[in-house]
Amino acid sequence: MSADARLERYAELAVRVGANVAEGQTLFVLAQVEHAPLVRAVARAAYTAGAREVDVQYVDQHVRRAMIELGPQDMLEHTPPWIEQRVESMADQALLSITGDPEPDLLADLPGALVGRARMRRANEIIQQQMADRSLNWTIVAAPNAGWATRVFGEPDVERLWSEVELCMRLDEPDPVAAWQAHLARLRRRADALNELGLDALCYSGPGTDLTVGLLPGVRWTTALHSTRGGREYVANMPTEEVYTSPDSGRAEGSIAASMPLALGGTLVQGLRLTVRDGRIVDVQADRGADVVRAQLETDERAAYFGELALVDRSSRVGQRGITFFDTLYDENATCHIAYGRGATDPADATSMDGVNQSLVHTDFMVGRPELEIDGLRADGGRVPILRGGAWQLPE
Repeated sequence: MSADARLERYAELAVRVGANVAEGQTLFVLAQVEHAPLVRAVARAAYTAGAREVDVQYVDQHVRRAMIELGPQDMLEHTPPWIEQRVESMADQALLSITGDPEPDLLADLPGALVGRARMRRANEIIQQQMADRSLNWTIVAAPNAGWATRVFGEPDVERLWSEVELCMRLDEPDPVAAWQAHLARLRRRADALNELGLDALCYSGPGTDLTVGLLPGVRWTTALHSTRGGREYVANMPTEEVYTSPDSGRAEGSIAASMPLALGGTLVQGLRLTVRDGRIVDVQADRGADVVRAQLETDERAAYFGELALVDRSSRVGQRGITFFDTLYDENATCHIAYGRGATDPADATSMDGVNQSLVHTDFMVGRPELEIDGLRADGGRVPILRGGAWQLPE
């Protein structure tokens, strides 16, 4: 398959299955300048699908670095008025965000406290509200590039990275759309099995980890397949291998150790270890990058509470690659993860949002490893094995 044909096939999957762009919708695209080849293919796929307009915003991490390094600190969280207006106009439209950092360490030498703050606060607030209102069909995909490939493989082997992405995205299947439908149905069965248990908490135990996190009776386990308030389905991130829920943000006790590096805001966090008391992260340690995490946790009052618990077993296509992708979209789908900050629950999957965390921050960090055991805890104290040695323990 030629490179152009591959891009076309990938873009079509992102547009028709991921964002599921409707005829007459505007597709908003957020990408880095290095992602331009995929953006162009996405534009063609979106117009073919009937999009009224494709509105692209390119960002340049070098410009962001200049702002953090040389600009006034009171502008770190500023949203320009024209971007605020653009984001407001996304309601009832479609959004596609593209990851795949071409220079993952570009900001690594800057003060972590500043890097952690450098995000457009108002733009994030508006998008979060649109997601909560279910007025936006959206997805996230990644664009292979030389810088990302160098981080993963130690050399700019973009073709090798494309091969890995194709496998994770099920583009190796004769009918990728049908393959995705079957995969999402399997994840749905897992979520349903967890919901039927009516668990009160999850217990994590393993190297550097002894953590119990309470669950909410009004919040269901779900998958990345969601629907807008108008009933239009979309897959919020591709690839996806997880079932997840938003926990009771006030009930978490213990310690948790990350199992993989975390690419965060242009720097790399390694060896992350968190201590949690009464639901709140009270201590952050890391071999590298702890100050970036601490800065994020100071964003608002609720940033230091958990917002998501996600389960991924060893059947994950991403995990089976045996690669650290240094991109959260992929690494979080390689293994189990937890997020601090905003809850991940689609309001359609909850009878009550009480106890679901609210924050501008949502950062996933990976915790799964073969030695990690995860049990469900019933209200009567009974335990239900969920993961052992990375293997799913419940019926499917």
